[in-house]
Amino acid sequence: MTKPTILLNPGPVTLTDRVRSAMGKADWCHREPEFAALTQSINARLAGVYDAAEDDYASVLVTGSGTLAVEAMLSSFAPVEGRTLIVANGVYGERMAGMLRAMRRPSELLKAEWDAPIDLAAVEEALVSDPGISHVATVHHETTTGRLNALADLGALCRQHGRAVLLDAVSSFGAEEIGFRDWNLEAVAGTANKCLHGVPGLSFVLARRKALADNGHAPNSVYLDLRRYYSAQHGDGYSPFTQAVQVAFALSAALDEFHEAGGWRQRKRRYGEIGTAVRRCLQGLGVTTLIPEKDYSSVMCSYRIPPGVTYDALHDSLKAQGFVIYAGQARFSESIFRIAHMGAISDGDVERLNRALTEFFDGAR
Repeated sequence: MTKPTILLNPGPVTLTDRVRSAMGKADWCHREPEFAALTQSINARLAGVYDAAEDDYASVLVTGSGTLAVEAMLSSFAPVEGRTLIVANGVYGERMAGMLRAMRRPSELLKAEWDAPIDLAAVEEALVSDPGISHVATVHHETTTGRLNALADLGALCRQHGRAVLLDAVSSFGAEEIGFRDWNLEAVAGTANKCLHGVPGLSFVLARRKALADNGHAPNSVYLDLRRYYSAQHGDGYSPFTQAVQVAFALSAALDEFHEAGGWRQRKRRYGEIGTAVRRCLQGLGVTTLIPEKDYSSVMCSYRIPPGVTYDALHDSLKAQGFVIYAGQARFSESIFRIAHMGAISDGDVERLNRALTEFFDGAR
């Protein structure tokens, strides 16, 4: 029997049979009560991923990728008056700045090098010197490098200075700690097809109920107006626009698996085991990480491509053996490769991967 391809890119992920088969359920109309009930069930389980979120935050489901959830979050909550400070050290932080420019929302970009941590001193200076900044937008897990940004420290600063945080947690939600009580979070964007192990097509925003119920903020989008979704989904359960029905079946099954397996702490532990095993193998082969090991998330690591090796040769060799890895982005496109640890990856898969890596790098010497 042919082994399935193991996806080691940062989403979408290799699915379990249970999640994959869930998409084969009977066809449902999105305007029938059974789908409205499923939407409300999914929202409740998403809010329950982190205990601290259940009382004050509500989940809103939207059809689209994680990028859509981030854009909906910014469209719905970034101020029209006042300014949003974007704290960026990678592609996805800078993408948030591009979204706000496209929306013509007042913003300021505080940009660090992609392989550097957030500059907390510069953030504090901006917050102290500019009272017009009301919100701070940033990325929790920056998959440009695999860095888990210091959100506990950033959140403490924002709490101290009374600024609300808009958080892109697209590739951390469900596997890394998120401080709903401590980070002064107004809203958090996530997606089905990364740490929750669903399929692409549904994403979500967890936001403070008070912010979602505030109709004084004029939306600049019809489709991305989260308050409209909140009113509908937390009312009768229906959505204002057609949702991805079969993707919702898969997400429901994935959430069942997620909670049965022990939630985000167990997922973080499992990802950490995979990441450690792969890093140790690559270190033994002379392949080094891009940033210090302590700075990585459990979700993904980035590695420097050794001299004399090309990404394409590595990718194609691994793909021939059933593994798909990921290239670097922009200026890192020729210098690094990335391996994510999400999805249905067994110990046997990790052993096979390490053999494939060893075979390739030994042969490249």
